[in-house]
Amino acid sequence: MKYRWAQPGDVNAFFGLMLDNLAGLLLMVGLLSGGFGFPVDFAVGAMVPGTALGVLIGDLAFFWLAFRLAKRTGNPDVTAMPLGLDTPSTFGMVLFILGPSFTDGVNNLGLAPEQAALRTWHIGIWCIVISGILKLALSPTGEWVRRVVPRAGLLGSLAAIALAIISFFPLVEILGHPLPGMIALVIVLMTLIGRLPVPGRVPGTLAALIVAGGMYYLMCAIGVDGYEFPKAMTVTWMPTAWLDSYSFGWVSRFTDALPYVPIALPFALATVVGGIDCTESAAAAGDQFDTRTVLGIEAVATLAAGFSGGVIQTTPYIGHPAYKAMGGRAAYTLATALVIGSAGMIGYFAFLNAWIPKPAVYPILVFIGLEITAQSFLATPKRHFPAVAFACVPALAFLAGSLPGQIFGDAATLEAGLGPQTLDPLLGKNLQVVTMLSSGFILTSLLWAWMLAAGIDRKLKVAAAVMALCGTLTLFGLMHSPLPGSQLFVPFGPESWGELVLAPQYRSTIYEFVAGYFVAAGMLWGWSLMPTRGDDIDSIEHA
Repeated sequence: MKYRWAQPGDVNAFFGLMLDNLAGLLLMVGLLSGGFGFPVDFAVGAMVPGTALGVLIGDLAFFWLAFRLAKRTGNPDVTAMPLGLDTPSTFGMVLFILGPSFTDGVNNLGLAPEQAALRTWHIGIWCIVISGILKLALSPTGEWVRRVVPRAGLLGSLAAIALAIISFFPLVEILGHPLPGMIALVIVLMTLIGRLPVPGRVPGTLAALIVAGGMYYLMCAIGVDGYEFPKAMTVTWMPTAWLDSYSFGWVSRFTDALPYVPIALPFALATVVGGIDCTESAAAAGDQFDTRTVLGIEAVATLAAGFSGGVIQTTPYIGHPAYKAMGGRAAYTLATALVIGSAGMIGYFAFLNAWIPKPAVYPILVFIGLEITAQSFLATPKRHFPAVAFACVPALAFLAGSLPGQIFGDAATLEAGLGPQTLDPLLGKNLQVVTMLSSGFILTSLLWAWMLAAGIDRKLKVAAAVMALCGTLTLFGLMHSPLPGSQLFVPFGPESWGELVLAPQYRSTIYEFVAGYFVAAGMLWGWSLMPTRGDDIDSIEHA
């Protein structure tokens, strides 16, 4: 059967994937320039092109992979895996690596802004290259993880991300401009979920962009508060600064980059887990991609971005079921690759981001989040529904801690000497617990759901092993890290190791977390040896 790789649904899917990536590029530049005074021209000329190149390579590879799967299975309706810039990594790299290293270069090393920017760029390249190497090394284990971990764990962690990040955060921008935002949201939800047709068979996302976008600019024209036309901007056409990465001058900055590597690695590990989750999600939707190949492509795209001067890693996006529900096939990944790649390397991405109103296009992200959450439950055995719901709890902690984190990181707050240490002791302790629960929440969601699903299935020894694994990961900060940026650490070591060793003020809390996990593991192991462990699971499921 001939593969129907381009369908009308690809229009909706393209707008969702392309605009998400476009926003990631502008987010990186905006956070660096607005929060740290980083030179915009340097970021656009040196950092953006290589970052966009990673998206270009990754989405082209997934485009090809869809053709290969369609040929192998004879399925004409294969939907390609989506790939783009990792949003958590964007915040993590800017706020905890690139921004602080630039500030350190200017304030402590006495470097001029351009010199400090160059040093920061080299540090960022090292972090992305090392992340890509780690992901490539772990890619062969992906298929094994899919076989071992139940769907409640893999898809539950996806549902957590979908609700906490993909659906919620865009609503802030949508309802910040409620008139066009509400119009766009209703059009998208009614057309893509309610399956109501638009006159003229216009795709829902395009209709939302036209109607709500027109309303947005009408309000700009009549001078409504909060609405204004895009301001004049400086665009660097055909930037060439990124080509300096191929001279490998950044290699000599390894010593400077080493203190930041422990911050970057958890984000790399999170994309590996996310890639496994995404492959399982695609399988539940009917497209059986090989996990090792998906992770390998992700790793190669990240390495290509790093070697080309990119400073944000790529990752498979979790929207495959949503894009498939839209009717997307493979054309949307090809179009995204070409637009994002050319926008970053030619320089016109600033125009797209400035002139496309976010309230008119962000509702597509809300739909993607809802579709993923619904699919996570539908593709999971009914008895495991509580495990999927339990997986969402760490993501809610991430959501609860995001706004206080932004407040205490704001320049005005810092200048006033305010921080978590100035809070009431009880409030400060609660905030620390929320921060630790949200740190590495993707991994926490997966393992907690796995533990509960194993208990439901009366596999108590497996549940005990998962709890012991949680304790081990916590001991090194892969979960529940109390440090800024979810930084990794070792629990003890010589003073010569510096900040790699966990600070004394955090040790008692971390040790108690670890003890809790290991004691729970021992309890579950002992429980498994008891002669009676409750009713048979089949009788429970059919009750």
